[in-house]
Amino acid sequence: MSEPLVSVVVPMYNDRPTIDLCLRSVREQTYPHIEVIVVDDASTDGCAEIAATHPVQLVRVPENGGPGSSRNEGVRRSKGEIVFFLDADLTMHPEAVAQAVALFDENPTYGAVFGIPDKEPLFEEPLVGQYRILQYHYWRKSAEGLVSGGFYALGAVRRSAFMEAGWFNTALRQTEEIDHAERLAARWPMLLTSRIRGRLSDENRMRPLLRKAFVRSRLRVPFYFDRGRAMQGMETGGRAVASALGGLAVAALPLGLLHPAGCAVTPAALAGSVLADLGQYRFVLRERGPLFTAFFTGAQALVNTAVMAGLATGLAQYAASARFRRMYEPRGSLA
Repeated sequence: MSEPLVSVVVPMYNDRPTIDLCLRSVREQTYPHIEVIVVDDASTDGCAEIAATHPVQLVRVPENGGPGSSRNEGVRRSKGEIVFFLDADLTMHPEAVAQAVALFDENPTYGAVFGIPDKEPLFEEPLVGQYRILQYHYWRKSAEGLVSGGFYALGAVRRSAFMEAGWFNTALRQTEEIDHAERLAARWPMLLTSRIRGRLSDENRMRPLLRKAFVRSRLRVPFYFDRGRAMQGMETGGRAVASALGGLAVAALPLGLLHPAGCAVTPAALAGSVLADLGQYRFVLRERGPLFTAFFTGAQALVNTAVMAGLATGLAQYAASARFRRMYEPRGSLA
């Protein structure tokens, strides 16, 4: 049986710090039958010029359309039986593509196999970046197995499964992955696995991280109402409780200034939040010790507050806006 062609699709927008390392990691793959399509989503930082120094098909679009639009364009330009999506702020280990091909060969029913970034970041990071990478790694590692959520930053999809699920909905920003993965998972099993690995450079400042958590949780409200459930894998009941208690811990801080009894609310809620997702904090404690774990706990409480604020805003918007409620309804061609 001949080895299938794998199309590596890299959506790129202002990724100058990482794109060279990303494409070098593609060139270092042990699997030989690869084509690479880089879709530059109207970048302004010169990253397209760096990408052009690599043996890739570089597609430059005139207007920014978002990652879903870029991935769609990469799939259109590709020829492989397998499409391997790789975000431009990630590198993959040399055997990543070979492992994806092997997993599809071992499991002919799988529609997608998604990878897990390492607990070590791509670059040295400040404290917020270190928090983010560890949290990102642990939540995915703990969800390893069959999932309904999509992790298209580092993962492969059978072309036939992608076409059955349909294109990414280009009207969505921030949640196009969960929408596409839900359609794909309805037809094909999807695996999240540490056999496919990489290294990530993610958000390393608190304000943008909180903004992202708020926006994504707000936009997921109509998704949850449409599907009637959370995504299989990372979104557990314990984590929902942890998010609610973590948000309460931060929101209750002013109570301590108003009444002495209020001083007990924040530590009690924070302790409950830690206990509800205890495995995560044990992991961080083993990896980084007590001082960093204390920082991690505070950072997670702030993120949980942003998540709960996003959900509350999303619920209000869901009640008030028919357009918001219909966000995930198909509207003709999604491409």
